[in-house]
Amino acid sequence: MLYREAGQFKTSYAKDQQVFPIRQDRIGVAAVIAFAFLVVPLVANQYWLSAILTPFLIFALATIGLNILTGYAGQLSLGTAAFMAVGAFAAYNFVLRVPGIPILVAFVLAGVCAALVGIVFGLPSLRIKGFYLAVATLAAQFFVVWALTKFSWFSNNSSSGVISAQKIEILGYTFDSPVSKYLFTLGIVVALALAAKNMVRSSVGRAWMAVRDMDVAASVIGIRLMQTKLLAFAISSFYCGVAGALYAFAYLGTVEPEGFNLDLSFRVLFMVIIGGVGSILGSFLGAAFIVLLPIFLNTLAPVIEHGLGIQMPPGLMSNLELIVFGALIIFFLVVEPHGLARLWQIGKEKLRLWPFPH
Repeated sequence: MLYREAGQFKTSYAKDQQVFPIRQDRIGVAAVIAFAFLVVPLVANQYWLSAILTPFLIFALATIGLNILTGYAGQLSLGTAAFMAVGAFAAYNFVLRVPGIPILVAFVLAGVCAALVGIVFGLPSLRIKGFYLAVATLAAQFFVVWALTKFSWFSNNSSSGVISAQKIEILGYTFDSPVSKYLFTLGIVVALALAAKNMVRSSVGRAWMAVRDMDVAASVIGIRLMQTKLLAFAISSFYCGVAGALYAFAYLGTVEPEGFNLDLSFRVLFMVIIGGVGSILGSFLGAAFIVLLPIFLNTLAPVIEHGLGIQMPPGLMSNLELIVFGALIIFFLVVEPHGLARLWQIGKEKLRLWPFPH
């Protein structure tokens, strides 16, 4: 009984509403965060920090944003990449046009700009839902990319629309190495992930879930549908906007509007489906799975070629990734709709009884 909950009594409402009410969860989360901050920077090389761990954290943050909207509020969206683009270009312009603005303030303002755009394109959710709403958010995807390309002011009059993000500097310290960028990204992601976990357990999160399950019944019991849905769009877009700013400043350094295309939106949606709809932990699991899967396939390819004695065509691996992504999505939708997060819950249920079989 490694995951024993017996004897952990709650004697106040504050303790009952803790983000992690079970002691083992608190210890586990604290250990993972300490490991990520203290051990990973010492043992990971520059490739892992800059090409794997940093994008994993950024995509996890974007997946949390989409999960808030789709998983908790039940509003389907295909415009995640558009809100990330708004955050990236807004942060770039704030740093460029407001002298001396702190980079963290620029990121927050970029998230606010993305939230405002999300509210505008979330207005159709007041009348439509499901796939019809997905088409409406798809319009946001195409409109934002078109606007950033059409109006050169957003890219500082760059003919190609490409922007080069400024350096990340806080209190005179420049985050220019892979380790420093990883720690900077990790700090923001941990803070926003804990805030999201706390939010979905609050009255706001319960209102989102009530609207998701049955909006008519939620309206009958006094939940304001317009305020609840638009708040979900705003907070989701804020998270995606901050993720987009990190995507430009801490990961790529140079971005263009076409880099935030529909493929990126679908990629984040795949992370939600595979990780688990309506789960903060599932956002991290799905992001890790999608980021690590291409690396695993590229590592496995030489082994298959050597074992079978064949030479794979150069373009086969990229198509194989798409085939595996599609197969996994079908698998999780049919076998385990709640994704990897549900598998983790099943594991915890087993640990509650271990070593007893029942």
